[in-house]
Amino acid sequence: MELCSTFKPNSFDLSFSSSLPHFSLKPHIKSSNLGPKFHVLVVTVDPKELSQNSPQRLLKELSERKKLVSPKRKIPPKRFILKPPLDDVKLTERFLNSPQLSLKSFPLLSSCLPCSRLNNADKAWIDEYLVEAKQCLGYPLESSESYGDDDNPAKQFDTLLYLAFQHPKCERSNARHVRSGHSRLAFLGEYVLELAMCEFFLQKYPRESPGPMRERVYALIGKRYMPKWIRNASLQNLIFPYDDMDKLKRLDREPPVKSVFWALFGAIYLCFGMPEVYRVLFEVFGMDPEAEDCQPKLRRQLEDVDYVSVEFEGRKLSWQDGSLCHLSAVPIFRISVENAIAILCVLFRLNSINLKYCNKQQYQPPLEEKHKKFGGHGFKPWNSFLQKCKPPEDALFAHPRVFRACVPPGMHRFRGNVWDYTSRPQVMQTLGYPLAMNDRIPEITEARNIELGLGLQLAFLHPSKYKFEHPRFCFERLEYLGQKIQDLVMAERLLMKHLDAPGRWLQERHQRLVMNKFCGRYLREKNLHRYIIYSEEVQDAFEHNRRLRNPATTSVQQAIHGLSYAIYGKPDVRRLMFEVFDFEQIQPKVV
Repeated sequence: MELCSTFKPNSFDLSFSSSLPHFSLKPHIKSSNLGPKFHVLVVTVDPKELSQNSPQRLLKELSERKKLVSPKRKIPPKRFILKPPLDDVKLTERFLNSPQLSLKSFPLLSSCLPCSRLNNADKAWIDEYLVEAKQCLGYPLESSESYGDDDNPAKQFDTLLYLAFQHPKCERSNARHVRSGHSRLAFLGEYVLELAMCEFFLQKYPRESPGPMRERVYALIGKRYMPKWIRNASLQNLIFPYDDMDKLKRLDREPPVKSVFWALFGAIYLCFGMPEVYRVLFEVFGMDPEAEDCQPKLRRQLEDVDYVSVEFEGRKLSWQDGSLCHLSAVPIFRISVENAIAILCVLFRLNSINLKYCNKQQYQPPLEEKHKKFGGHGFKPWNSFLQKCKPPEDALFAHPRVFRACVPPGMHRFRGNVWDYTSRPQVMQTLGYPLAMNDRIPEITEARNIELGLGLQLAFLHPSKYKFEHPRFCFERLEYLGQKIQDLVMAERLLMKHLDAPGRWLQERHQRLVMNKFCGRYLREKNLHRYIIYSEEVQDAFEHNRRLRNPATTSVQQAIHGLSYAIYGKPDVRRLMFEVFDFEQIQPKVV
């Protein structure tokens, strides 16, 4: 749009008023011929648009600027929005229909089942991928529902194996029962692996301190090395069905692999026990403790001049030997005839089982007849056979080789010393030892009580006393074992106590309950710290600064749990943790 206007330079008059006298200002511009009239082009402004200094326009710009600086917060996901609690009827119906209350004989296994029944989407994944997973792990391809009667924990293996592969970044993790079930299995599997590797290396390296053993464990089951074992077992396609695992970034690859790895061993432990954990670790995944990349750093070692037990002298035990320590706790599971024969051959050459006191009829199954009759694939007969194949009732310890790997034979030189007469009775009375055992032979009970007293003296023996001359005459190896069994027992307790809690909540609760400072405090509350054996220099330092003794009291408390596990087994560790030391702090206090 064009507007034509006539511009005359001498047609305007400028004047202003002020406190000064009035005067007029008239510019004197000489008239000149500027030529003919010229046109000025002007763009018209929309009358609806606001002027530059109008307050409405300023407010509008301010609101737009606020949108760019602080955008509105997104609506939280539905699962984080608080909902009203269920009424008693619905809550009761939910728990009664939950598979977690279906198994009365196996409370721990029942607590790790999904909180609701599997739906069609879950069963579709099982039908499509579970056969491949079983084939990679070396299990029969048939459904686990055919594994014996209802008292067989392996009947739940298909369900737990399905949950083990549903890591948080997969499609099925959006379902609550899948997400919670997987996280609970991973929470348990972490401590199962730690205990399995701890026992294995304690027996394989009977002279080594816990420091190098921790490095060996990390080189085998550290999260950086887990993708290697998953690739060895050809399980990467089940974890990353749409991606190449080797091309993923480390932050995208390691968390799902670690979660599946832990949950997988949690499921195996619940259904088949610790021996099957060793088989999958060393046979399926192909772990090699003797590999160069699994060796600890070179460090100055103290010379060990003391003896070790006869079964450790001159040879390093294999994983088959380590798994036999748990044979008494093996549930019924399917096994090939060749593996069963190999287990028996190792079993009968162990020094841990005194064949003199064995019931001979119990250990004479017709191996050749069964092998011929079932053609090398007699699964069902071996179920009942392995159930009978247990250490004799008069076995000295629950885990004899673990005990001899932690308590050196030279501890017998301390028998009858001052601590044995003055401190041991008070310690045993506080801990409730010795426990009542049904031994047919009185000598077995007497020998166990003697070894218990020597083990307690070792658990209270600070490294400052004899470690420089005798590296194994201290509580370090028992402390390492006690840490792992303490973590596993607490994890099992939390799983059975909180059926509806996800794994992350359980992990945080677990860390708060077994903190080192609390472990030492529980020991000091029982006044057991007064019986720790220090060197004179350390004793004087602790007298001047009592806070220095707190780490030592923590170590002694954990060493007591390790000794309890080796002699009496896991039930006694539960008794010490929840009845004697009261880790959960639920018992009434003495006023």
